[in-house]
Amino acid sequence: MLENDNPVIPNPEIEPPRVPEAEPPKPARRAKKNATTENIEDMGSTEVPTAKTNIHVMTIIGQIEGHMVLPPQNKTTKYEHIMPQLVAIEQNQEIEGLLLLLNTVGGDVEAGLAIAEMVASMSKPSVSVVLGGGHSIGVPIATSATYSFIVESASMTIHPIRLTGLVIGAQSSFDYLEKMQDRVNKFVISHSRVSEKKWKELLFKTGELSRDIGTSVIGRDAVKFGLIDEIGGVSQALSKVQELVRAKKEAAKGLKQ
Repeated sequence: MLENDNPVIPNPEIEPPRVPEAEPPKPARRAKKNATTENIEDMGSTEVPTAKTNIHVMTIIGQIEGHMVLPPQNKTTKYEHIMPQLVAIEQNQEIEGLLLLLNTVGGDVEAGLAIAEMVASMSKPSVSVVLGGGHSIGVPIATSATYSFIVESASMTIHPIRLTGLVIGAQSSFDYLEKMQDRVNKFVISHSRVSEKKWKELLFKTGELSRDIGTSVIGRDAVKFGLIDEIGGVSQALSKVQELVRAKKEAAKGLKQ
């Protein structure tokens, strides 16, 4: 047998056994991202301005998502997120008014009406601003506020309720659609200055929308028809909501005296 075949056993008295070198400690992964990184990812800015204010700002953007979950690439406003916020605003004593910023293409009729009814039933003053568009079921939401503004370049598309998918061709189906449309009509007419005759004229107008019925109303026309109260943007809306808050406080003082 060759000597090379014998295992070499180190003698601790002569040569200490080799200890494998310990790996350098890995840097601990940060549990949370820093605020700047989060702001860039979420808001596209290195710094998001924050200020103590008595006015809560809420956005209604993209498509209003109702009972059906929309594809992830769609920009949506989920009504199950908005409704608890409205309740919290109503309960919070530090919040005295609500500013609604709208840029929506519409969406689920019942979800949109639910949001509109909640805004209209709040005890605190609210002001809406239509920016870009307040289409379809976005019209009732815009009119649900105590006072409404629209910028000159914004538009509002008014059309009858549409359904996608299978519809049973029975009289009861058409009756249901008619009742849904009637709910929207009554809400808009009761929460704006538009007359029933003018609203239905805009609703069922032919020829303006390609291969469809309805009307696209731009800024000043929306004010002229009585759908929206005034032309204006963020500055005018903030001034108005503060004015409504002061008026409410003065009225409350008058009742106490």
